[in-house]
Amino acid sequence: MTDSAHQYCQDRAAASGSSFYYSFMFLPPERRRAITALYAYCREVDDVVDECTDPGVARTKLAWWREELRRLHAGNPQHPVTRALADAIGPYGITEDQLATVIDGMAMDLEYNRYPDFDTLKLYCHRVAGIVGLMSARIFGFSDPRTLEYAEQLGLAFQLTNIIRDVGEDARRNRVYLPLDELAAAGIEASQIVHGSAALQAQDAFGKLMERQVRRALDTYDHAFALLPPQDRKPQLPGIIMAAIYRTLLEEIRDDGCRVLTHRTSLTPLRKLWIAWKTWAKRQ
Repeated sequence: MTDSAHQYCQDRAAASGSSFYYSFMFLPPERRRAITALYAYCREVDDVVDECTDPGVARTKLAWWREELRRLHAGNPQHPVTRALADAIGPYGITEDQLATVIDGMAMDLEYNRYPDFDTLKLYCHRVAGIVGLMSARIFGFSDPRTLEYAEQLGLAFQLTNIIRDVGEDARRNRVYLPLDELAAAGIEASQIVHGSAALQAQDAFGKLMERQVRRALDTYDHAFALLPPQDRKPQLPGIIMAAIYRTLLEEIRDDGCRVLTHRTSLTPLRKLWIAWKTWAKRQ
């Protein structure tokens, strides 16, 4: 596809400041273009939900993206992101259903702002992150099918980390991704999270609730890497780099006392770059 389509995706990824961007730079050019296009696609459909205040408008825009996926797989994409993706779907086996699953996940945000239990939340995480992990693993390269299981679990770990980091930010949008049954067990109501304050954050019950979320996420990272076959560790290095950055972020949140209602912990670009380089160098 045109260089302008790939440049659009590159600019989209760079502007986001995401941890994912720092892992892409270690890929060969063809794979880097493919994963950057996939990331840009995810950002486009995610922004539909995050930036549209009218759910009806958001649904209309997501419907447009579903049609755009059909045009993509018919060989006639219109958007710069899908024009760039056209170079990746064949060589890396990216399917329309996989890309549509991401939209299904974004659409859940228009239907739900609470999740009754972890099983329901896990479905959401699979759609917005686990399936992205699977597609990413295909782009990075693999020889053992177990690597796809690893990638799905790693995507889940990333999303659990995002949920923990963004508790306060999501609450200001009236969204609570902490499972309601776990809130109830801790004696906390969703309304307290939405109107979260330093007083709630200081409560022992909230601290223990967040410790449980962090422990689950850390266990998911461990489970993911236990599934990764040794022969695929080198091609999957970008995911390993992402995990190093995300796990560092998660540990900082934990060490800071999980002050997620009133603080949003982040790593500086320089620190992300340092972690990425250090992880890459260790694997060479």
